[in-house]
Amino acid sequence: MKKLLAPIAASVVTGLLSACTVADNAPVRTVGDMQASAILAPTQGNAVQGTVLFKQETNGVRLIAEVSGLTPGSHGFHVHEKGDCSAPDATSAGGHFNPHGTAHGKAGAGTHHAGDLPSLEADAQGNAMLDTVLTNIVLTGDHGIVGRGLIVHADPDDYTTQPTGNAGARVACAVIQKD
Repeated sequence: MKKLLAPIAASVVTGLLSACTVADNAPVRTVGDMQASAILAPTQGNAVQGTVLFKQETNGVRLIAEVSGLTPGSHGFHVHEKGDCSAPDATSAGGHFNPHGTAHGKAGAGTHHAGDLPSLEADAQGNAMLDTVLTNIVLTGDHGIVGRGLIVHADPDDYTTQPTGNAGARVACAVIQKD
């Protein structure tokens, strides 16, 4: 009996492993992995561009952003209610994503919109990187960010002016898409 089961077990294991094989360039995901991304494109008259990855983790959503073409300094960064970047100035993306009707504020510090993100801090060459975990957003569902707009603003977010943080013009826009 043992001699019969060993080849069957080996065959089953080989079959399972071959089913898990993926192409060299395909992402490997485990059960429960979920992520989304956004490709930032400049609004009219601007040169800001970049990529943003959103990955669902057990303690929130990890946001990893790489943005270039900014003026040095701080820039407001927000999820907006509509996934529409068709207007030359990205006003088609609407206002900040705010499903709970809260006041604008700083992500991770008291009351704030679900769309309030930490500011981007651009270096002297106009490049900004951000890696943070957000506990106030989810990727999908009624209050998810997938399908919504992502906006980079020209000015710093003051975290107090309602409803926008006085962050100025929209210099880049993207639609957040599930990967």
